[in-house]
Amino acid sequence: MYRVFQALDDLIAMIEEARNIPMTNNCVVPRQDSLLLLDEIRDAFPGELDDAQDVLDQRDSILAEAEAKARELVGNAQAEANQTLTDARAESEGMVADANAQANKLVVDARERSDAMMLTAETEAAATVDSAQRQAEDTTSRARAEAERTVDDAEALYDRMLTEARNEQQRMVSESEVSRVADEEARRVREDAYAEASRRRDECDDYVEQKMAEFEDVLATTIRTVQRGRAEMAGGYAYGRESYDEPGAGDDRGYRDERVRR
Repeated sequence: MYRVFQALDDLIAMIEEARNIPMTNNCVVPRQDSLLLLDEIRDAFPGELDDAQDVLDQRDSILAEAEAKARELVGNAQAEANQTLTDARAESEGMVADANAQANKLVVDARERSDAMMLTAETEAAATVDSAQRQAEDTTSRARAEAERTVDDAEALYDRMLTEARNEQQRMVSESEVSRVADEEARRVREDAYAEASRRRDECDDYVEQKMAEFEDVLATTIRTVQRGRAEMAGGYAYGRESYDEPGAGDDRGYRDERVRR
């Protein structure tokens, strides 16, 4: 570009120093020198200027082509975005459907397991209650039999000793003091026998009361376990809640008294 400016300066200097034409503002410049300077200026311009001029000449067509290409790219991008959105929606719906199906399957499996657990718990509770009831009845029967046997033994002992005392009394009928002592001994033996029978009956009642209390604790523990299981399953799957009322203290005593009376 330096050569361009130098040639322009030379051309300007040549025009300024040229001879004027009288009565006009024109001047006479050497044609050959002017053409040489102009050729130098033209040759000194870079080729990019010519390309730039071509670009300027083709600006409208280039802009139109660029706009068309841009519209094409935007259309393709929009179509691709729409297709991607459609595919994403379809995939999302499929994932949601799969998740719902899996959730429903989990709920069904959980309900089946909870039903099986409830059935097992109820079966075990019923078996425990039956076993406890049978054991209580067996214990009560044994206690009653033991009490009756103790009473029978005491009565037999009393009868035997009374018979012996009477025989001894008859043998020693002439001896009144001996007879009196025998009667007192017979009464003492009878009272001791009744006291022993009463003591054993009380021990039997206490034993039955203790066993019934143990059975009651076992039943209460089983019922609480069943209630806890039902509450946990009901809280997880919105089942209807059923509860077992634990027996109160008065009811427990009445139940034990009723079992003892039986």
